[in-house]
Amino acid sequence: MRSILLAALFPLTLAACAAQGPWAPDAQVEAARYRAEGPPMITLFTMVNNRSNEGAHSALMVNGSERVIFNPAGTFHHPRLPQRADVHYGIDDAAVDFFVDYHARETYRVIRQDVVVTPEQAEIALQQIEDHGAVPRALCTTSIGRILRDVPGFQDMPRSPFPKATMRAFQEIPGVRTRTYYDDSPDDRSDLGTITDSPAARADIVVVEGVGGKP
Repeated sequence: MRSILLAALFPLTLAACAAQGPWAPDAQVEAARYRAEGPPMITLFTMVNNRSNEGAHSALMVNGSERVIFNPAGTFHHPRLPQRADVHYGIDDAAVDFFVDYHARETYRVIRQDVVVTPEQAEIALQQIEDHGAVPRALCTTSIGRILRDVPGFQDMPRSPFPKATMRAFQEIPGVRTRTYYDDSPDDRSDLGTITDSPAARADIVVVEGVGGKP
């Protein structure tokens, strides 16, 4: 049985080692770097299926010396946001809004959890994100749990494959602010434009304080 299990896991291990994904040039990344105003912060995004109420995807945003989004094994991309593996750079406020609007559809809601951290915590999280590399499909939430457990104060986060389990654990962190984003836009994302014209597409997004829907 052990040999069968190891044989089954071996291709997955190879995929994890081989995955790299996009790799923007240094000049593009340096030109795009952006730090948001306000305190250092770690943000967990959880995408939840409105029909099944099951967690579908997780992403992590960190604002420290710069603000980036770690979107493991995700499909999100934008030509103005340089990407290396699963890390997106140049995350200004418009880019955050576009990221939420990309994921909030008639079939999915987005739950955003923000927690203020120390500069040291933020820098450790940034380093962990940049060092992690690309993530194979179905391991998005597991990779986020692994990253957070290396950040002081987040050691109890689960290494769970289930987005809502990680979301619930994040909710227990003191001082967390939670908002839920609803959007009745079509699943084909035909309403989305570029970052510069996305406010019109976001006009129908409804924001609710707290965890909307069934937790």
